[in-house]
Formats: sequence, C-alpha cells, structure tokens
Amino acid sequence: MATETTPLLQNNQIRNGRLYLAAFSAVLGSFIFGYAMVFPSAAIPQLQIDDDPNLHMNVGQISWFGSVFAIGAIAGGLSAMVLNDKIGRKHSIMISVIPSTAGFFVMALAKGWLWLLLGRLFTGIAAGITASSIPVYVSEISHPGVRGFLGSSSQTMTVIGGLVLYALGLVLPWRWLAVAGEVPGLIMLFLLCFMPNSPRFLLTKDKDDEAKRALQWLRGPDTDYESEFQRIKHSVISQQGGMRCSDFTKSFYLKPILISVFMRILQQMTGITPILIYMEPIFEKTAVSLEPKVDAAIVGFVRLFPVLIAACIMDKTGRKSLLHASAFIMYLSMMVLGVYTHKTPCNRNVTGEALSAKEPFGAMSGFELSSGTLIPLMSIIFTVLGYAVGWGPITWLLMSEILPVKVRGIVSGVCVVASYVTAFLLTQFFMQAVEAFGLYVPFLFFSAICVLNIIFTAKCVPETKGKTLEEIENYFRNGNTVTIAER
Repeated sequence: MATETTPLLQNNQIRNGRLYLAAFSAVLGSFIFGYAMVFPSAAIPQLQIDDDPNLHMNVGQISWFGSVFAIGAIAGGLSAMVLNDKIGRKHSIMISVIPSTAGFFVMALAKGWLWLLLGRLFTGIAAGITASSIPVYVSEISHPGVRGFLGSSSQTMTVIGGLVLYALGLVLPWRWLAVAGEVPGLIMLFLLCFMPNSPRFLLTKDKDDEAKRALQWLRGPDTDYESEFQRIKHSVISQQGGMRCSDFTKSFYLKPILISVFMRILQQMTGITPILIYMEPIFEKTAVSLEPKVDAAIVGFVRLFPVLIAACIMDKTGRKSLLHASAFIMYLSMMVLGVYTHKTPCNRNVTGEALSAKEPFGAMSGFELSSGTLIPLMSIIFTVLGYAVGWGPITWLLMSEILPVKVRGIVSGVCVVASYVTAFLLTQFFMQAVEAFGLYVPFLFFSAICVLNIIFTAKCVPETKGKTLEEIENYFRNGNTVTIAER
C-alpha cells in the first residue's frame, strides 16, 4: 500500500480549519459526557450536608446515584444503533441534547433522591448516544493524516469536561453545577446546525451530490477531493445490501466486531469509571493529606496533559505502543495503591463495623488510614494518566476505524451497550466492595485486568496508523496475517 501524505504536509491544500470546526462541534458532546459522568464526585459530599434531609443518601443509594448513569448510557447506546443508520451520525448527536438538557434540569430542581436518579438517567441516555455517534462521525469526516488526532479529541473533551466539573465543584453549590451543565449542549446544538453530515453516511443513502459537497467543504475546493470521494463511494457500493445472520460468521465482519466489543469491555474493567465517579469518596477513604475535593481537582487537571500528548503523537507512534504503555502504567499505579491500602494499618470506626445499607454515608467512616499521605493521590494521578495516554482515547478511535461501514452504526451502539453494562456492574458494586473488604480488593483486581489488556493488545489489536478506512477494511477482508502497519 502506498503511504499517504498527511494534509499538514501539503502546503495547506486541505483546509483543515473546517474539518477541525466540524470535529469540535461534535466533540462538545464528549465534554458533556465527561462533565455528567463525574457529577456525583462533587455532588455527593455536598448532598450529605444539604439542609434537605431527603437528599441525604446511604451507601446503597449512593451506589445507585453513581451507577444509574450507566443504565442510561445503555439505553442511549441501543437508541443510537437505530439512529446512526436512520438519521445519520450528526443528527444523532444533535438529538442527544434533549435528554442531556432534561437531565441537568431535573437534577437542578431535585427535591429528593429519586429525582436525582432520574436526572442521572437522562444524562446517561445522552452519553450513550454521543458515545456511539461521535467517534463514528469524527472518524468518517477525517483525513487519514489527522484521524488519530481528531479521533482522540473525543476523549480529550471528555477529560476537559471532567476537569471543569471538579474545578467548578470547588466554588459552586451542586444545584448550580447542574445548571452549568446545560450550557455546552446548547452551544453544540447551534454549531452542528451548520456542519455537514458524514459523506460516507450520505452515500449509503444514495445522496451522492450532497456527499460530494460535504467532502468538498471538509477538504477545501482546491484539493483532490474527487479522488477521495470515488474511493469512498467504491467502498460503500461494495458493501451495499442488507446484512444476513450468516455474514457475521465471516472473518471480515466477526473479527473487527469482537475486537471492538472486547476492547470496550476491557477498557471499563480497568475500573476507570468508578474511580472517576467516586473520586472524592475514595480520597476520603484513604485519609489523603489534602482536602478530597482539592485532590479531585488536581487529578482532573493532571489528567488533561497525557490525553493532549496522546492526541499529538498518536499519528506518529501508532495505536498499539500507546495501548501497551497505558496498560502498564495503570497496572503499576493500581498495584501500588492496592498493596499500600492492604499493608498500611487502618483505624476502624467506633462501632468497629462497616456501614450498613441503611446508615448515612458521609465521609466514608469505615476503614480509614491512620495518617495523611500523598501515596493515594499519586497512585490515582498515574492511573488516570495511564488511561488517558492509551486505553481512554484509542478504544473509541479503533472502534470507529476497524468496523466495516456496513455495520459501523449498529455495532458502535453494541460496543457502547457492552461498555456500560460493564461500567454499571463495576460502579454498582465498587462502593459495597470497598465497605466490605477495603480499597485494596478492587484495586488489585483492576491491576490484574491491566495485565490482560497488555496480552489482548499484543495478540488481537491491529495497527491502524496512517491508513484510510478503506485500507483497514481491505485488511480484514483479505485476511492478512501481518499487521497493516507492514507494507
């Protein structure tokens, strides 16, 4: 295969400014995702001291407050399986604004625990739709030379969304945090009104002229967009026709589907979702020497840098090397925290018992370390740093790269469902496991999963750096035994 020159090296022939604007408009949905997902981290401590006793929660209720977001994401992912192929990736992202706005509105006005759960459920539905649609949209509008950078921008915006939530949590009451969550959705809706739909999607709907205009807008009128359009059209035509059950037994479809689904499951099994959602309570549990909400803001700030670095180097270093480095860093950091919380002597509370499901849950006064330390903070920092370098952004990107266009819209929804079923189970039982056994049990489990991720990456994940989506499809279609990085 011939090496393709990136648009950045073509004397600005390809006007990436428009492409970047379209990608930015879409990934604002990822910002909302990140903001909404970690909302409980800042809200839980404030809710426990709220003047309204109806908002106080016990361990079981807090577990539901954290995990119901994943149930919404599952519903959103299932919806996206239909929406992506019926109305298109762009319009699916735009529709996500409805449940997102409704969810933040309900939480801002909540008078009881069930209203908070309803708001979390709505924002989860929006997250499931955007998680299925944004990576596909961005991947399909991108040029191969910047697809890694733009594909990772979704995870970058998710990180920024979480950082903004942690930062605002330092100064805003929890109701105003919900109000602030409304703003990016309205901006995204406005911007997407002026952006084109995916040329590949338009071709699947026999809208050739509109697809060509969209590609011309994204690449610029002075570029050789016509050749690219013909390649995309040929690829789409070759896959036209309805899917049959027997098709899924073919390696061309089955292998990339299995890789995508298992990567999303393994991504969640690293424990990143419960860590981010319960970050302040985790720091309360470890008696870290700094104030927990400050620790959370520090982690959110530090988390931004590795994801920006990964975005900049992904198209140079490749996907697999970053996945290996990411899993290894997470393994070491979670192993350190697991061993530390297991070996360090702990003080029990006055009753000597863990909290029951009916007792109020404030500063997590079960097992607590006897003295302040920075080890938990550093371990969590390196955990989220490792995740942000590879297993955060690359799993989203690879899903949109390796799935055949014929099943991309549907299977991206399947991936989100698989991901958030896993996230729900982990988030639901994380706090209960911590209360019953201590922090070391889940963290040692997560570190073992990271070893499995390294093995999976080495044996199953192809290198897609610098390849067009059509070249990647041909790799799976032809059943090559070498990675597509090899020429």
